Amino acid sequence: MHKLIALSLAVLFGTSAAHAADYNLRFAHFWPATSDVHKGFEEWAQALTTASDGRISVDFYPAQTLTKAPKSYDGVKKRITDITATVQGYNANRFPLTQIIELPGMADSAAHGSCVLQSLYEDGMIADEYRDTQVLFLFTHGPGYLHTRTKAIEHPSDLAGLKIRRPTTVVAQLLEAQGAQPVGIPAPETYPALQRGILDGVAFPWEAMKGFRTNEQAHFHNEINLYTLSFVVTMNKKLYDKMPADLKLIMQAHSGMRWSQHMAQVFDDLDTAGRAEAVAANHHISAPDHEAWQPVFQQTTEDYLAKLEARKLPSREVYQKALEFSASCKL
Repeated sequence: MHKLIALSLAVLFGTSAAHAADYNLRFAHFWPATSDVHKGFEEWAQALTTASDGRISVDFYPAQTLTKAPKSYDGVKKRITDITATVQGYNANRFPLTQIIELPGMADSAAHGSCVLQSLYEDGMIADEYRDTQVLFLFTHGPGYLHTRTKAIEHPSDLAGLKIRRPTTVVAQLLEAQGAQPVGIPAPETYPALQRGILDGVAFPWEAMKGFRTNEQAHFHNEINLYTLSFVVTMNKKLYDKMPADLKLIMQAHSGMRWSQHMAQVFDDLDTAGRAEAVAANHHISAPDHEAWQPVFQQTTEDYLAKLEARKLPSREVYQKALEFSASCKL
């Protein structure tokens, strides 16, 4: 009877009950637990646990339950949490070279942008910006487009007077230069802001159409490639340094380009679904007038690079390398 109970408990709780993890890592991020992004992180964690034979496990704290998104990078640095996934742009002026990937037209898919960003890190071009944590991998979402409530945006001048949610400071400067009013508002709050007319439109990738129900409020879309947002998954450095050599090797094997591309695929799939939803709803989707937008993009890029150059940062060198990786990542 006792043996039967013991066997039942083993089945109920799994082998981890008999072999507790040596390292139980707390992973905090801001996406909902129901999101496909969270599921992508869970797949990474499961692969890590399997590869370590249960010696490493991961507990998730989604939806800002452990640290607020703007403070999550410092949360890892101070070991409030062990791992985080966050947006570099939430920390103003902290990752300026990384954010070159966010300039207009730098990537045409999440897979493309993630390849460029991860390559910049592995090449050492932006690695110094992360010297206080242990980077696991970096990635981007797909191209960010314009989505508006009641007016189609066909030309940059059509933005004049509109209140548009801006995702980054670079996009804010671009919008402002066209006479728009950039509005800083968290992505989850854009639905009611559009509904109440606080916003006339948003700059988002297609994936937000489903994730934030933007398709219910914005019926006009322009597929002009305004920006690409960057993300980092990183770990407390002291904790990583204390790990035994074999577990460090496992952490390294679950870092880098493979997992950068894994998360990129999540975003590319969401982009496909978000656009399909807009098409099914008979929304107006404008083909971008690249000739009209090109001078705007060139000025935005030049202004950003010059701003970094004034801070004695190698902005043009990093930008040139990003363009080289952009070409090779398309192959």
